[in-house]
Amino acid sequence: MPGTLALVGGDEWRPGCSFDQDLLVASGGTHVVVLATAAAYEHPERAIQTAGAWFASLGATVGSLPVLTRPDALAPTHIGRLAEARFIYLADGSPMHLRSVLKDSPVWDAIVAAWRDGAVLAGSGSGAMVLCDPMVDPRGGALTLGLGLQERMALIPHHDTWSHDKEKRTLNIAPQGLPIVGIDGRTALLRHGDGTWQAAGAGRVTVFVDGLPADLSVLP
Repeated sequence: MPGTLALVGGDEWRPGCSFDQDLLVASGGTHVVVLATAAAYEHPERAIQTAGAWFASLGATVGSLPVLTRPDALAPTHIGRLAEARFIYLADGSPMHLRSVLKDSPVWDAIVAAWRDGAVLAGSGSGAMVLCDPMVDPRGGALTLGLGLQERMALIPHHDTWSHDKEKRTLNIAPQGLPIVGIDGRTALLRHGDGTWQAAGAGRVTVFVDGLPADLSVLP
């Protein structure tokens, strides 16, 4: 059975992210492997420091997996560490960079294998939207290819501050029946191993189908 999948709306590792304690429990461990790939050009070390301080307050430790470029994702040296990981977290940043680094790579294959083996996998902001397919392009709201771990839905992170014009475009061009999910910052949409969905955290999860509000029961 796969582990819990946590799609976080952004503003990760801050007060209000109460779900992180539950994710640690679900992982069965006290260590989190963080990939700051999406923040490669935005001081990734700061993301690691923030994660370290946050999870330390929850009684856990953080280790950084140095995958910032495409050659990093192609190197076999990270595979063993990912295979042993029980909680993997993709930080926020650039979804386009994250996708280009991880797509069709040994590191991505190892992340998916760990999740399918029961590890918790979390992605925040860009790290969440790229896990879906299709993926919302943050540059204008159009739909593009994601990594496809979660198929048949698209995600808008930072929904509480997202551009209304970009959201409108996304809803207008979405294929019929495709759920579009808006997730506020410090909020998570959790998919448990049994396939059930749950909203958690400080804000709201908003679901649209064909431009109309829906509930979590429509999610695949």
